[in-house]
Amino acid sequence: MMLPTIRPGRPDEYDEIARIWMESWVSTGLSQSSERLLSDLRARLPREVAGGWSLFVADDRGTIAAMLALHRPTSLLDQLMVAPSHQGRSLGRHLLAFTRRQMPDEIWLKCVRENEKAWRWYEREGFVFEKEAINPATGFMMKHYRWKRAKVA
Repeated sequence: MMLPTIRPGRPDEYDEIARIWMESWVSTGLSQSSERLLSDLRARLPREVAGGWSLFVADDRGTIAAMLALHRPTSLLDQLMVAPSHQGRSLGRHLLAFTRRQMPDEIWLKCVRENEKAWRWYEREGFVFEKEAINPATGFMMKHYRWKRAKVA
């Protein structure tokens, strides 16, 4: 199986990217699909890009299979969302390898504490738990993780 191509997301794709974002988030069981959630995510995309996000998509022969949002100035992997139809195919690992090429020395991320599947995956991928803190915008307790490139002796 050929992995999707990772490329920059385009403004004309924001509706589709927001849909993938919502479907992936809903697949965690932490939220319900709704027009309001989709509308909020659609509105958030251009704001986040204007605020410094580097937005990428995984393009599976013309179908957006995942979205990835990086904030390089703070070494933050802000969003890694894989469409449910593409989960379980190593796409997350492919996106994480891409992220490590973009930010090779250090990566920070936050993960909702109740999303155990995600944070356990990040731990298996070498991320180290740093702290927990409430996200004031969402009210979710967030687990903060950090990955640092191993020093070569």
